[in-house]
Amino acid sequence: MEAIEKLFCAIGGEFLTPSNKIKKKYQKIKAFIFDWDGVFNDSVKYSSEGSLFSEADAMGINMLRFDRWRVESQIPYSFIITGANNIKAIELSKREHFNTVYLNYKNKREALDKITEQYSLKYEEIAFFFDDILDLGLARVCGLTFCIRRDASQMFMEYLRDEKMCDYITGKQGGEHAIREVVELLLGANDTYKTTIERRVSFEGSYTQYLQQRGEIETEVENHW
Repeated sequence: MEAIEKLFCAIGGEFLTPSNKIKKKYQKIKAFIFDWDGVFNDSVKYSSEGSLFSEADAMGINMLRFDRWRVESQIPYSFIITGANNIKAIELSKREHFNTVYLNYKNKREALDKITEQYSLKYEEIAFFFDDILDLGLARVCGLTFCIRRDASQMFMEYLRDEKMCDYITGKQGGEHAIREVVELLLGANDTYKTTIERRVSFEGSYTQYLQQRGEIETEVENHW
């Protein structure tokens, strides 16, 4: 595990939880929750399109879900919870067959409560990707948490360190493929990076089975006006 930590610390990543413990937490995960602004992007809004996403992050999430599917034989639940009306979040969620995108949730614990009840999930079975104060209600309780770094928020980063509010702070910021960074970290720490990639490249067998199951998921959109 020292090699993994050295690799990611070299790009500025911070392990608030040792990588061997992150690995153990990851192996319990059955669901992924993502904030949108500042996680998939740099929080900048682009006219009517809103804030965007990168294909590098989307590919990473797909590999993450495939990795968990290979163990559980079930697609891990995937959600976006955003405090705004992010149209691109809907587009990505439908294309990638996430379970639900929750829009305009200022109190994100309300969405989390719905998720845990509907899917019979324990907090320790949920991984959460976040970047700001609005997300702390989830960061306090989810089993595995990743903060997307923002260099302009030094006091917030220090707060997370002091309160041990997350497991890892990314080296890259929002808009710099920070989600992909976390995915590479998780697959590397779990010793499944090479296997997951090679089975994706072959595009047969287990990966085609995974794609078929993923394609059966119909994405729901819930708008909290």
